[in-house]
Amino acid sequence: MNLVLTPTPSPGDALAGLVERVTFFNEENGFCILKVRSRGHGDLVAVVGSLPSVSPGEWIEAHGQWINDREFGRQFKADTLQATPPDSPDGIERYLGSGMVRGIGPTYARKLVARFGTGIFDIIENASARLEEIGGIGPKRRLRIKQAWNEQKAVRKIMVFLHSHGVSTTRAVRIHKTYGEEAIEVVRSDPYRLARDIVGIGFRTADQIARSLGIDRDSPGRIQAGLQHVLLQATNSGHCALPLSTLQDETEKLLVVDPALILAGIEKSLTKRELVRQRIEQEELLFLPHLLRAEEHIATRLLGMVRQTPPYPEINPVDALPEIQSRTGQELAPSQQAALHAALRHRLLVITGGPGVGKTTLLRSLLALLVPRRVRCLLAAPTGRAARRLSDATGLPACTLHRLLEVNPGTGGFIRREDNPLVTDLLVIDETSMVDIPLLHATLRALPPDAALVLVGDVDQLPSVGPGSVLRDLIDSQTIPVVRLVEVFRQAAGSRIITNAHRILAGRMPEPAPASDTALTDFYFIERNQPADIVSTLIGVVRDRIPKRFGLDPLRDVQVLTPQNRGTLGVRELNVVLQDALNPGQSTADSIEKFGIRFRTGDKVIQTRNNYDKDAFNGDIGRVTALDATEQELTVDFDGRSVTYDFGELDEIAPAYAITVHKSQGSEFPAVVIPLASQQFLLLQRNLLYTAVTRGRKLVVIIGETRALQRAIHNDQREARWGGLRARLQPAS
Repeated sequence: MNLVLTPTPSPGDALAGLVERVTFFNEENGFCILKVRSRGHGDLVAVVGSLPSVSPGEWIEAHGQWINDREFGRQFKADTLQATPPDSPDGIERYLGSGMVRGIGPTYARKLVARFGTGIFDIIENASARLEEIGGIGPKRRLRIKQAWNEQKAVRKIMVFLHSHGVSTTRAVRIHKTYGEEAIEVVRSDPYRLARDIVGIGFRTADQIARSLGIDRDSPGRIQAGLQHVLLQATNSGHCALPLSTLQDETEKLLVVDPALILAGIEKSLTKRELVRQRIEQEELLFLPHLLRAEEHIATRLLGMVRQTPPYPEINPVDALPEIQSRTGQELAPSQQAALHAALRHRLLVITGGPGVGKTTLLRSLLALLVPRRVRCLLAAPTGRAARRLSDATGLPACTLHRLLEVNPGTGGFIRREDNPLVTDLLVIDETSMVDIPLLHATLRALPPDAALVLVGDVDQLPSVGPGSVLRDLIDSQTIPVVRLVEVFRQAAGSRIITNAHRILAGRMPEPAPASDTALTDFYFIERNQPADIVSTLIGVVRDRIPKRFGLDPLRDVQVLTPQNRGTLGVRELNVVLQDALNPGQSTADSIEKFGIRFRTGDKVIQTRNNYDKDAFNGDIGRVTALDATEQELTVDFDGRSVTYDFGELDEIAPAYAITVHKSQGSEFPAVVIPLASQQFLLLQRNLLYTAVTRGRKLVVIIGETRALQRAIHNDQREARWGGLRARLQPAS
């Protein structure tokens, strides 16, 4: 368990001693400030240096020099540091009680050392059954301690490996969970796997390890890894492919090598079928093979459905109108009657339109006709919140697409496929604007050959976070039957949220709030012209004014939506100030800092990627309910579903007092607050503002500059997404 970095002692002073306290430790670079008890020094010595990992109780040997820091006084600045596990009872008790082994806190550390003395490490390693001699340790806790001991040994070994190659140790737990005991061997054989497999490790980090392992900058393996990385990064921007010239340019910027080597790498990748080249609408595009296959399958399947009739009993929509009114209590407008006729006639149908145009009423009417006629119907949406809203609107059960398709946690794939299809006559998917190419592909693979499909969504919202523009491509192909609802019904027209959303969509400024200070409405614009003023007003609105005037809970009911991650009005900085305003820290026992984020009990958090093992999906929002330093676990409640994270897994969640507009897709909140400023210039777009406004159910408040609001409304430019689905759906293709 030695944490030895094979240091070369430098000339100068030497110091050795027991780590009493870790004052500061930066997981990104290993920089640490330690309080050390050393022979010959009466008081604790401050030691400043760098280690991959360190815990109280460890013995350190340092080489460096004494300095007098103007602010902190006398310190030992270590050029090299070496840490080893302690061998004294006091040191071992501190070491085990520091939380470095899950399941052992200060109380059990004291009991274990009192019972087994300095032999406790050997007991845990080779005779762990004896741990049950301690009161309170049964078979389950004993096995957990043994497992945690083995894991932390492996993780620390990975930390030393990463640290010795000059890179951050923050993802060591994730690397161990991904690759297991063979982690270091896997990384040595292909360091570029880190960038592909581990969230939070970029290509440059993997490249740094590769270079330190002796992989040449011009090596074919590095160039092919760079090409793969550029295409994978492009999928994060919504692309399914890239033009050849773009791929060349971006890879050259990344790798800084001769362009001829990149062309050679592309040809080699094409030969190995790691890339596929296709000409789409006069543009030569390069695809990752799985995305090309997904597009081709989607197009083939949907075009086949267009030519077929639905598996429903024949229903005359005119004769059915009294039945619909009887079952739903609602009359259909002429536009909705025409849409219902299309839904009964087509096996594949897209229903689109903005808020308040009756999409839900149409869907409820269709289901009111089909369900009594024993048509088997399944309802799904991309997110849990959207699925619950769909269920509330229709009175039928609905679930997320991931749960519908039954995720296989071991593979990350789905259990429902061609050989195990869904049991249904009709599948309805709501919020289809959020569905990307891989998810639609998986859904169509699970759809029975004779089933019908209705896709519902607002095409004017932001496209999916993942690759593709599914809903827009289906509509723009002019091959798929589409019903576009445009009439805003009287009841919805009474909401200023809905009327202003449609004004924004039409390129017009929202109507101002009533002049009366006492009259409550559901849409406000508060003008502020400096970022600092926007932030201070936003805090007051969220923490004080909305709860006081509207009776809404600032944590449960109010959501801040912002266009960007960075900057004064970005997610990161807003979450820091909102956390302090809405959930101020009570004690260090109720908080933990990981991956540069301080987590506290009571925090509002969001899941940032799909975790099939935990049944937690990208965009799920919950509250931190417990934090256990001994077990090194944090628990989040996602709408009644409890999910536990090891501290090393906390890069999967982030504070959610403020989230990006993209992350809010598929969700509705009682109130949304949107900061807008000119500093967000590149992100101020009409569809982004429209999406943000339509997330609010009872209240929308925009705080910011008038010119920023004007810029967002007038900027109707949509970033093109490279791919081939629309072209594949057109007959000429």
